[in-house]
Amino acid sequence: MGFWVRRLARLVVVLVCVSFFSFVLLDLLPGDPVTTIAAFAPVSVREQLKHDAHLDQPIYEQYWHWLSNFSRGNLGKYYRSSGVQKVSTDVGNSLPVSLQLMLYSLLITIILAIPLGVFSAYWEGTWFDRLVNATAFGAIAVPDFALGLVLAYVVGVKLKWFPTQGYVHPSANLVKHFKSMALPATSLAVGQIAGYMRLLRTDMIATLQEDFITMAKAKGMPTRRILWRHALRPSSLTVLTVAGLNVGALIGGAVVIEVVFQLPGIGLLLAGNIRAQQFIAVQSIVAILAIGYVVVNTLIDLLYAKLDPRVRAFAALR
Repeated sequence: MGFWVRRLARLVVVLVCVSFFSFVLLDLLPGDPVTTIAAFAPVSVREQLKHDAHLDQPIYEQYWHWLSNFSRGNLGKYYRSSGVQKVSTDVGNSLPVSLQLMLYSLLITIILAIPLGVFSAYWEGTWFDRLVNATAFGAIAVPDFALGLVLAYVVGVKLKWFPTQGYVHPSANLVKHFKSMALPATSLAVGQIAGYMRLLRTDMIATLQEDFITMAKAKGMPTRRILWRHALRPSSLTVLTVAGLNVGALIGGAVVIEVVFQLPGIGLLLAGNIRAQQFIAVQSIVAILAIGYVVVNTLIDLLYAKLDPRVRAFAALR
């Protein structure tokens, strides 16, 4: 029980640190946010805006006001010529799209990377193993956005199999929804598939040489049972660890892919706010992405300890 409590306590501390540094980013940006928002407004209006955003207070008081609002879902406001609008409204509409993109990408990765890694290790040195490894090398070398552009041109423009831009909500039309997400999710998944497959292959080759695998073969267990039940679990720990570290790359890739395919997700929203110099909105969106990264890594850390009891035993000694 102490292991889980310590991990959750560390999570709280890290979340506070991450939220603080995300908040401080606004102060590190050149210029004055109020001047950017209302460059030609009278001085009295700019002073009122500065007071409303607590920018006339010390940094620790600014952070406290921002954190209390952020924890209640108040992510700040847009100050535009059309009026004042809430950032939380746009984030609430955009975040589900990004989560869907990353979920579909993860599902594609799992469905393809695990079987390819297992069979490549089992048939080590065969033509299948060489073909899969050569393809993986090529896939890792291609950036997500470059692959997305190629898929959009070949599959979307030339073959016209899938749309190249836009998003369809699943409640509107489920088939069109999956079609609108197919190219972005595939573009984001290909590099992940190659990396995870190679890691799993390496660990599976080592696991298949262990004594307990030899014992299982001597007992006459079916090959399928040996591979999927006895060899896969101990071989997946490295993949699980790297998956946590790659969450940042997945989030960053999703931001770029959303811009390429014009998906109305959090990445496209972030890019638009950066161009419009809406720094208050950028601050909250960056904080959401950073907190998501920390939370996912903590969950993977707990899952790692669940799969490998030696991790909990080692942590108990510290």
